[in-house]
Amino acid sequence: MAYAQEGNKDMTKRPVTFVFNGGPGSASVWLHMGMLGPQIVKTDSDARKDDGAAPYLLKENKYGLLDITDLVFIDPVGTGFSEVIGKGKKEDFWGLNEDAASIAKFMRMWVTENKRWFSPKYLIGESFGTTRPVAVANTLESGGQNMALNGLVLISQALDYAGSTSINDNITSFLTYLPSMAATAWYHKKAGQGLTLEAFVEECRHFTYDIYAPALYKGNLLTDSDKSKVAEKLAYFTGLDKTYILQSNLMILMPRFQKKLLADKGLAIGRLDGRFLGDETDDITQTPHLGDPASYQIESAFTAALNHYYADMLNVSMDRPYLTSNDEIGDKWRWRTVPDGKYWEPWPVNVARQLGETMRRNTDMKVLVASGYYDLICPFFDAELTFARHGIVKERIIKTNYEAGHMMYIHEPDLIKITSDVRKFLSE
Repeated sequence: MAYAQEGNKDMTKRPVTFVFNGGPGSASVWLHMGMLGPQIVKTDSDARKDDGAAPYLLKENKYGLLDITDLVFIDPVGTGFSEVIGKGKKEDFWGLNEDAASIAKFMRMWVTENKRWFSPKYLIGESFGTTRPVAVANTLESGGQNMALNGLVLISQALDYAGSTSINDNITSFLTYLPSMAATAWYHKKAGQGLTLEAFVEECRHFTYDIYAPALYKGNLLTDSDKSKVAEKLAYFTGLDKTYILQSNLMILMPRFQKKLLADKGLAIGRLDGRFLGDETDDITQTPHLGDPASYQIESAFTAALNHYYADMLNVSMDRPYLTSNDEIGDKWRWRTVPDGKYWEPWPVNVARQLGETMRRNTDMKVLVASGYYDLICPFFDAELTFARHGIVKERIIKTNYEAGHMMYIHEPDLIKITSDVRKFLSE
């Protein structure tokens, strides 16, 4: 879906911005109908109410960017309306390298057909849609048609998956998630009362670097006294019981935090956005069992809004389902980064070094990193750790935080702020 200004004879002053969501397996509906499209769907900005059932509210996007850039929303193969035609099968496109190659090829085709090689070019992605643009930017340097990008906007970045994978024995994840736990506990008035969010997060940041990291790496070498002191501070930051933290060996998995923080109220908090609350049927499971309330409490509104917008407002023939998400893609996704038959040991996905290398070859490319304080899947502190390493050129990085979660734009104050930040980024 492309929105392009007509009658513009000087395309050197009119950027084109390619947009996609993540998953892998998600269509671009979220950024399209939530932040950047000419019409956006209204859900509860304060995350207190479920979206319910139809009708929903679709309204003009007063904060959009179409006055300063053309927008091309991309639904990768298997999402939205995108299908394989001709030779090949859909699984041929479902992999980290395969996906980057297909998106890069599409971009070159679109730019060529629309005579936009001299236009500034940007990518906006969210979640895995931030892994994708880094891989795409790297892929665009090869293939005999080097296309340099002016910038990337990474919303809820996921470049180094060690920092966004909450599993046992992954020490990095316990460090990256702790400040998000503290922010969310502050939001629900379980911790940090009397301090501003920023002040409480800053206090947690210092604790994470200076005390928590060394403690985790010492493991059982910690004395009982030191372990007790660390547990006490973790209780202070997370709002959880000290005994529970000691039983967890100072390492709290995020799904357990979701279930435990408001256990006294029988509620589980959201993963994509910790502001959301789910009333579950079983209050003693270790992890949420109904799914993510930050997803199921808004998904039907976004799905209905896009179908209504296409069919009723744009007169698109809806001859087949528009897949806002496709779980089959994630189940079959190929993370392997080398050809079959070549030796390869699995490792957490990490495209951060690719970004550092691309930035050094393309000295004009800049990056805006947007993170939500209450994002409990792609934590904001992970962005800090990732962009401090991997050879990334820090002078061309802009990091911004917002007081919502993974899709911070559903919170209207953050919608206003992030569109303003992106507008400034594209205009400089």
